[in-house]
Amino acid sequence: MKSIIFKYLPVLLIPVFIYGCSSSAKDQSEVKAKTDESTVQLSPEQAKQIDLQVQEVEARNISTALKLNGQINVPPQNLVSVSVPLGGYLKSTNMLAGTQVGKGQVLAVIEDPQYIQLQQDYLSAKSKLSYAVKEYQRQKELNTAKAGSDKVLQQAESDFKNLSIESKGLAERLRLIGLNPGKLTEDNISRTINIYSPINGYVSKVNVNIGKYVTPSDIIFELVNPADIHLNLTVFEKDLNKIKIGQQVMAYSNSLPNQKYITKIVLVSHSLNNDRSTEVHCNFEQYDKSLVPGMYMNAEVQVETDKIDALPNDAFVNYENKDYVFVSNGNNSFKITEVIKGKTEQGFTAINSDLKGNKVVVKGAYSLLMKLKNTIEE
Repeated sequence: MKSIIFKYLPVLLIPVFIYGCSSSAKDQSEVKAKTDESTVQLSPEQAKQIDLQVQEVEARNISTALKLNGQINVPPQNLVSVSVPLGGYLKSTNMLAGTQVGKGQVLAVIEDPQYIQLQQDYLSAKSKLSYAVKEYQRQKELNTAKAGSDKVLQQAESDFKNLSIESKGLAERLRLIGLNPGKLTEDNISRTINIYSPINGYVSKVNVNIGKYVTPSDIIFELVNPADIHLNLTVFEKDLNKIKIGQQVMAYSNSLPNQKYITKIVLVSHSLNNDRSTEVHCNFEQYDKSLVPGMYMNAEVQVETDKIDALPNDAFVNYENKDYVFVSNGNNSFKITEVIKGKTEQGFTAINSDLKGNKVVVKGAYSLLMKLKNTIEE
């Protein structure tokens, strides 16, 4: 029995060998076909016709965007709180939040009996001072002629100086509430005073209503001068070395992300907060009235990074929503290779793929893609 099996064993192995060879050839053919689907072969004439150019992947300095956030702010000298130095009742005002005002414009009219008393006291002191001046001069002349006593002269001088001090003090109180003592007479005594705007800008808050009594500590209006409005950004310690004065910053709000505002860094704080962050101040190139103090803003700063691999923009092709380049295999053979694109700047795009030292098609990549697609479809 064993002799029979060994006798026919070579005959039985022949089909197996033939099948194995056939299967191996078939696998190699499939591998070759699969390889061909990602490779494009050109003749020298074809390469010349499409002006094919290749170059090695090189490292370049390409900036990246540092994303920050912060608020619109104004310096203290541009934010003014308006109050009434001596208090009083609000008689009238037409101010609303957002109202544009000019320096010296009347914001409100305040009335109170004490204003009448203050003007009366000033005019009375002024009148007494006029008499005291004349009396002092008269006593001085009498004393010189030995016709008056030194005591009377000294009293006249004391009265003159006291009334002068009182008159000047009352005059300053009048100026404090906006009245001009030089124009005040017994014929124009008023029970009201005007509150004037000290700056050009707009009203940000109104904290009073008609008939309300306000004290000197009450803030009746808040005004903002937008001339020096700026963006106050928060930068953490790890990113502080990337920030420099003079850098351009693109800012935008959450509500209008497509509306970009160009700003420039003018000041970087040198102290860190408890959360290891600091403040960076940016000035707007052009002020927009829609920007108000306290508004939250996002911002992007272009900062340089270490050198990273990059290719010209023409080296990239997009196929089925993926980005590719063609890597040279030599002898006008090129393999399509998927890459992940990074930041684009000045005609170059960073890549996050390990192609260092490889030669990549930088001109004619689209023509190679078309040829590859035609090959696959065939």
